[in-house]
Amino acid sequence: MAATDIDTVRQQIREFVFETFLFGDESEAFANDDSFMEKGIIDSTGVLELTAFLEERYGITVDDEEMVPANLDSVDNLAAYIGRKQQ
Repeated sequence: MAATDIDTVRQQIREFVFETFLFGDESEAFANDDSFMEKGIIDSTGVLELTAFLEERYGITVDDEEMVPANLDSVDNLAAYIGRKQQ
């Protein structure tokens, strides 16, 4: 799979989070660098749903040891993680 533009990735992640975890409620605004866990957007169960989305959408495999906040806990962290996995 070809590497995806980082701005496109950020937008796709935001859309997924809004639809899946905030049920389309855009009044629940968050910045790209906000922690999903700290803002109460995604809990530990939601992380599993998020990783399934990443694997399906971007054709990557999220290994157990990669399931850490530095990779998965914000839009920016996710976009950077996907970029590294697609290299």
